[in-house]
Amino acid sequence: MKIYPVNRQRHFVVAIQLFALILLGGSWVSINAAENTDLFETAKDGYSDLAFLPDGTMPVLFEGGSTDNKNHYRSGVLTVAWMTEQVVRDEIDADVCVYGGTSGGVIAAVQAARMGKSVVLVEPGGHLGGMTSGGLSAVDIGDPRSVGGLAREYFTRLVAGYGKQLNWGEAFRGNGGPATGGAYSIEPHVAEQVFDEMVREAGVTVLRNTRLSSVSKKGTRIVSLKTDDDRVVHAKVFVDTTYEGDLMAAAGVEYTLMREGNEKYGEQYNGIHYTEKYKPRTNHLKPGANGRVPGGQGVWDRDFPLDPYVVAGDASSGLLPLVNEGKPGTQGEPAPGVMAYCFRLCLSTADDRLPIDPPADYDAGRYELVARFIAACQAIGDDMDLRWFSKHDPLPNQKWDFNTATFGGNLPGASWEWPEASYDRRVEISREIENYHRGLLHFLATDPRVPEKVRNDMLRFGLPRDEFPDTGGWPHQLYIREGRRMVSDLVLTEHHTFGHQIAPHSIGLGSYGTDVHEIRRIVKDSVVTREGKVAGGRGGYGPYQIGYGAIIPKADQCENLLVTFALSASHTAFASIRMEPVFMVTSQSAATAACLAIENDVAVQQVDYSELQSRLVADGQVLTWPPKPIPPAPSAAAK
Repeated sequence: MKIYPVNRQRHFVVAIQLFALILLGGSWVSINAAENTDLFETAKDGYSDLAFLPDGTMPVLFEGGSTDNKNHYRSGVLTVAWMTEQVVRDEIDADVCVYGGTSGGVIAAVQAARMGKSVVLVEPGGHLGGMTSGGLSAVDIGDPRSVGGLAREYFTRLVAGYGKQLNWGEAFRGNGGPATGGAYSIEPHVAEQVFDEMVREAGVTVLRNTRLSSVSKKGTRIVSLKTDDDRVVHAKVFVDTTYEGDLMAAAGVEYTLMREGNEKYGEQYNGIHYTEKYKPRTNHLKPGANGRVPGGQGVWDRDFPLDPYVVAGDASSGLLPLVNEGKPGTQGEPAPGVMAYCFRLCLSTADDRLPIDPPADYDAGRYELVARFIAACQAIGDDMDLRWFSKHDPLPNQKWDFNTATFGGNLPGASWEWPEASYDRRVEISREIENYHRGLLHFLATDPRVPEKVRNDMLRFGLPRDEFPDTGGWPHQLYIREGRRMVSDLVLTEHHTFGHQIAPHSIGLGSYGTDVHEIRRIVKDSVVTREGKVAGGRGGYGPYQIGYGAIIPKADQCENLLVTFALSASHTAFASIRMEPVFMVTSQSAATAACLAIENDVAVQQVDYSELQSRLVADGQVLTWPPKPIPPAPSAAAK
C-alpha cells in the first residue's frame, strides 16, 4: 500500500478506507481536522498525524447518530489509528536495506533492485541525492574516464535533459575546465528529479524523513534497524551510504574521527598540518581573467598574515570572532577534528531571485577578520571582486554554484561535533553554519569596508526561486566533507592514492587530488593560520584503485554490512576518495556485492572477488587504469 509523504509521511489512501469498510462495516465521513481540532484527541492519542489523507481530511468510521457526536469521532480516531498501526508500524522485510538517500544511496538501491532484490532505501531527510542534489553543482569528478557504471548513467541522463552529450573518453583540460560537456554543471532540482526517476523506475521502496534509532544484531549479523517512528526494517544485507557512517557506528563497527598523524601509516600530509613559518611574499602575482594567478592558485585562496586579536597586536585583548582557540601542536602529530563544512549555495542572477536575508542576530563585528583580509588584499593592489570570497561556477539558467574561499562558506570548528551529534543537534549546527554564511553575504553586500565593486557584485545575486522551495531557496543539505571513517583490515592511505601501492580487489577508481579543507583557524606565530588545510595533487599519479576490503568491516564485527562513504581510509587518503562520483561508484559495487552475498548465502567478507569483478565489469564499472573500453551508459530515452 502506498504511503503518501505529507507531514509525518504516514497517510492513508482510499484503499485503506475500503479495506476497513469491508472488515468493520458502517459508513465513512471525512472531516477537515485542521478546522475541527476540538473533535480529535490528538495530544492524548498521538495518532492524528498518521490518519490524515493527502487532501488534509481525516476519515472517521461512524456507526450511527449525528456527525456532531464527538464521542463517535473520538472512537473513530482510535479505529483509524489501529488500522494505521497495522500498515505503518508493521515490520518491513527486504533483501537489502540501504540507509542514507545520498547520491551513493540511490545508486546502491537502484543497483540492488536491478539485480532482482527487494530494496528499502531509508533517508533521514526529505530529499534524495545528498550533496549532488543539495547544492554541489560543480561536481568534483577528477578524471571523468575513471567514472563508469550507474554514476556514468546518472550524469549522462542528467545532461540529456539539456540536449547535451558527454565525452567520457576525454580528460579535463586546464584548471577544472570540463571536457564532459556540462556533466559537472548541475541545477539541483534537475539532479533530484533524475535520482527520483531512477529509484521509481527500479521499484525501490523509499522511506523519507525516517531516522535510525537503533540496530539489532545477532552475533556478527545485523538483524534489523529500528527507526524513530518505531518501524523495524529487516534485511539480509545492509549498506551504509550516509556521510557520517551512522549505521556503521550503531552496528558497533570500529571507526575513527582522528587525523591519524604521519607516523601511523608512514604518510606525509596526515595529522596536524600548517606552514611552518609564514613567509611574507615579495611578489604578489596578479590574477588573470579566470581568477587564477600564474601557477594556478585562485584568488579565493589568497592568504595573508592577519592579526588575530581584537586590538591588533595585543594578545590580552582576546581573539577575534572566527578565530579558534587552541595551540598549533606539532606538525604531523595525531589530532582530532574533521574538515570544515559549508553550504554549497546555488545563487541566481535572474530577475525573480529571492533576497538573501541576514540572520536575526547579525553583527558586522563578527566579520572583522574578513575586513582585515580585505585591507591586506587592497594593500598589495588587488582589484577585488566577489571571486575573492567564493569560487563560483556558472550553471544553466542564470545560476551559479558558490564554493568556499579563504573567507567563504566554511566555518572551521563548527563541524567537529557533527558526526557524533544527535539528529536534533545536527539541525542546530546546520543552522549555526547557515547563519554565519548568511551574515557573511550580508556583510559583503552592505558593509562600507567592503570595496564597492564587491558590494555591487554581491547584490547581483539572490536565492533561486525554483530551487529548494521548502527551505526558501537555501540548500537543504549541509556539505559533510568528512565524518566517521571505518577502520577495517584494509585501510587506504596516501600510499594508495599516490600510486606507491595498489589496493587489491578493485571495486572502482579515485582520481581527485588531495583536498583537505581547513580543520581549524588558529593563531601561530601571532598570525592567523588555516591549520589542517592541504590542497595539492598526488605526485602526478593517475587514477588509483579502491579495494573491496575498504568497504567491508572486519569479519568479527559485522558480516552483512557494507560502508561506501565512511569507508576505511586515512584522513588524507579520504580527502581524495570523498568525491561524489566516486561515492556513487563504491556504492554500486557495494550493492553488487550485497546481492552476491545473498545469492551465495555468505558473509560480505566471503564474496568471491572473481564473480564480483565479472559483474562489475559487465555493468560498466571502471576497475583498472588505463581503463578498458566499456559500453556507453543508457540514454534517458532508452529508460
